[in-house]
Amino acid sequence: MFAGLVFDERGQVAEIAWVGENACYVVYEDDFKRHIDAAGVDRQVLRFMREQVEDSRDLAVGAMLEMMGRDDLFTKAAVESTIDHMEEAVGQPIPEEARKWLGMLGFRIVINDQGTVVDIQMPAGGIEEDE
Repeated sequence: MFAGLVFDERGQVAEIAWVGENACYVVYEDDFKRHIDAAGVDRQVLRFMREQVEDSRDLAVGAMLEMMGRDDLFTKAAVESTIDHMEEAVGQPIPEEARKWLGMLGFRIVINDQGTVVDIQMPAGGIEEDE
C-alpha cells in the first residue's frame, strides 16, 4: 500500500517483495534481508491515521464534504463510514502518482527490524508514534 514511503531506522527505503501471495517490506539487517508482512505495517499506519482523524472528526468530515462539494446526509454517512472502516483498506493500492506526491511532501513511515512502526512523518511536521 505504501511502497516507496516505508523506511527502516537507518533511513533506507524498504523494498517490496512477494512471499507467496503476501506482499512484504524488505529491510536489511547487516547482510540479512528481513521480510516484514506489509499488511501488518499498513494496518498500523491506517490505525494511526484513523486516530488522527478521530481527534478532530467533525472538522475532517466537514472538510471532506466541502472538498466534494456535497453536504447531504447520505454523503456525510458515507464519509463517516469510510473513516470507521479505514483499516479495512489494507491491500488496496494507493495510486503511484499519489504515493510520489506524498513522498515529495515529506510523508514517511519508519519501521524497525521487527515491523513495528516507530515514526510517521506527516507533511505538516513530524508525528512520533510508539507502539
